[in-house]
Amino acid sequence: MAENQTTDHPGTCLLVGVLARYDPSWDSLDTRPLPQWYDDAKIGIFIHWGVFSVPSFGSEWFWELWKKAENPYYVNFMKENYPPNFSYQDFASQFTAEFFDPEEWTEVFNASGAQYIVLTSKHVEGYTLWPSSNSWNWNSMDVGPNRDLVGDLVSTLRRKAPHIHFGLYHSLYEWFNPLYLEDKANLFQTNDFVVSKTLPELYDIVNTYRPEIIWSDGDAEAPDWYWNTTIFLAWLFNDSPVKETVVVNDRWGMDIHCHHGSFYTCHDKYNPGTVQPFKWENCMPMDKGSWGYRRNAPLTDYLTIQEIITQVAETISCGGNILLNIGPTRDGRLPPIMEERLRQLGAWLGTNGGAIYGSRPWVHQNDSVTPGVWFTAKPGVTYAIVLSWPKNHSLLLASVAPTERTKIFLYGYDDMLEFKPGSKGMTVVFPDMAEVKGQWAWVLKMTGVNPAAPRR
Repeated sequence: MAENQTTDHPGTCLLVGVLARYDPSWDSLDTRPLPQWYDDAKIGIFIHWGVFSVPSFGSEWFWELWKKAENPYYVNFMKENYPPNFSYQDFASQFTAEFFDPEEWTEVFNASGAQYIVLTSKHVEGYTLWPSSNSWNWNSMDVGPNRDLVGDLVSTLRRKAPHIHFGLYHSLYEWFNPLYLEDKANLFQTNDFVVSKTLPELYDIVNTYRPEIIWSDGDAEAPDWYWNTTIFLAWLFNDSPVKETVVVNDRWGMDIHCHHGSFYTCHDKYNPGTVQPFKWENCMPMDKGSWGYRRNAPLTDYLTIQEIITQVAETISCGGNILLNIGPTRDGRLPPIMEERLRQLGAWLGTNGGAIYGSRPWVHQNDSVTPGVWFTAKPGVTYAIVLSWPKNHSLLLASVAPTERTKIFLYGYDDMLEFKPGSKGMTVVFPDMAEVKGQWAWVLKMTGVNPAAPRR
């Protein structure tokens, strides 16, 4: 078995098991074990793509901020660039996706080192990236690309990169859907929108595309009983075609966030900095100002590869997964800067992925003295992710106690490293940087070490 794979982790399982049955209640649903593939995968790619990719201005919330909030930033943009009678629906015909090449996307995702992707099947605008029979003339087959974008990507991904798990984002509510607005006006005592729109779409994408992640959103205005959440999840875990491997997040109704689900997102860019009593995910945009593509985004708004790797180290050390978001263009291209960041991340993982994939939190998450050092572990092995090359080639690890069996290696360097025990853990002697393969951050692989007692 390769070093970046493991099946030895109590509390999770590779397959959930066909004998378990779950009732439509949180008490029952919360007993379902987390499928191990998700805990091992660690790295995912979020893809925000839709009609909002046409104006590609401000954020993916363009329609709501323009028409409902009447934000002057968006109102003035439309006045200066479009005729007075131009509607948001008019953007759909310009969502052409003529350069969308699923094989090219798959090659980039594979090169990134990601183990799963999550594509927006439908954002809050209501436009679906598959030919939904419940979204007439507001889907990618009827208007715009005239193709099944979800189907094209998932079929290519499973053919070309079957190790990458496929997931779908789905917004429960839609800003301007009259059925939803009527339910809302009735204080959610009716749920015609859910019965005729949301639930049929969820069943459709699960049965048609068999996603192993359902990443729900757009839930927070109404309670979970309005969305029929537990009924759907019981079906998903008991009888769906992905019942053994599917995972879901925690956005299934107001007050559900950070309380129920296979993993918790709690809020966007969630990074608690400490180990949590639940499996969690840090979903974060590569563009700090938007999840969808922005033509007007300056370079400084994009995360550097150093910032991305820092988030990876902090997140994985504390038991989370990271879901790094990109936003394709309206014509289906991956913006070059986003592609570059993904390939850079993949290059780093190609050298250092042993400390990431299949790892678990160590006793200490970060070093008690030296900043920018984060730990992960596997049975018999402790890893130190070092975010800055140590000055004078000398790294103090105050949280690591050596033994007579200690051996230390540096990924990208062939020889064993020297170390010096001390009153505060140990000091590791680094080689000349020019002799080490890799950049941005470095990983020590340590065997025969113990956690040092916390400093007081």
